[in-house]
Amino acid sequence: MTTLYLYAIFNGLVLGAAIFLVAAGLTLAFGIMKIFNFAHGAFFMIGAYVAYAVAGQEASSLPLFLAAAFIAALVVGAIGVVTDLAIFRRLGNVPHEYTLMAAFGIMLFCTGAARIAFGQSVHAIYPPQAIGGFSEIGLPVSHYGLFIIAAGIVTFLALEIGLNRIWFGKLIFAVARDPWMADVVGLRVQRLKLASVAISFALAGLAGGILVANQSLSLDLGHSYLLLAFCAVIVGGLGSIRGAFIASVIFGLAESLNSVMLPTMPGIGSYALLIILVLIRPQGIYPELSQ
Repeated sequence: MTTLYLYAIFNGLVLGAAIFLVAAGLTLAFGIMKIFNFAHGAFFMIGAYVAYAVAGQEASSLPLFLAAAFIAALVVGAIGVVTDLAIFRRLGNVPHEYTLMAAFGIMLFCTGAARIAFGQSVHAIYPPQAIGGFSEIGLPVSHYGLFIIAAGIVTFLALEIGLNRIWFGKLIFAVARDPWMADVVGLRVQRLKLASVAISFALAGLAGGILVANQSLSLDLGHSYLLLAFCAVIVGGLGSIRGAFIASVIFGLAESLNSVMLPTMPGIGSYALLIILVLIRPQGIYPELSQ
């Protein structure tokens, strides 16, 4: 029984890191730039397909696997720039309901484009041999699971330092909080917003490339993490990378332990936890970072 719970905790940490990889881009777009991009899951799915097209069903080496993930980030980031210029920027001064409807249309378009380009078949993707095995440390530990945890931590540290310690991140916060004043003092507001959107989309593509081997690749892949990623962004505190990371780990552990303790009621643990956390901390885990 103890081994079962330890294994559930490890799987929960892996799931938490995976949720954060998806939530990282949402934190930047939704939490900081206030762009309601509900098509984020679709771009995550496109990133996975791009990585699959580059690396194939089984990447021959870890460098190729990582290169495929970064190429997916670049491609999806470029798509994000076009999407922002063509759609989101035009809807910047209208009620948010129009942005939500536009994002829903973008999601349908992306799904249709992926269906035309890759078909409807479900693909089983395998990680490269370097991270494809297991280690026995009292319980079998997946090397790919450790890789996902490491990727989540590296992404968190990069964003935490980049947004809170480096000048570019501080400029993004300045533009997000008061674009008028940022324009008055001479900042290139539209360029900074465009760069933020590109990074947000690139993070979605990177997450797709890293997580492509974590489950079957299909047109429904975008829905797998999106709900929990939004929960992590909201519970963590809008705009808080640190809060989103902690919330992602919490929801990952809740989902994994739920499957052990209440296997007949999947998801109930995460929904109950969401309600409790919103009631206790409606401002988020780290609200001071989002004000």
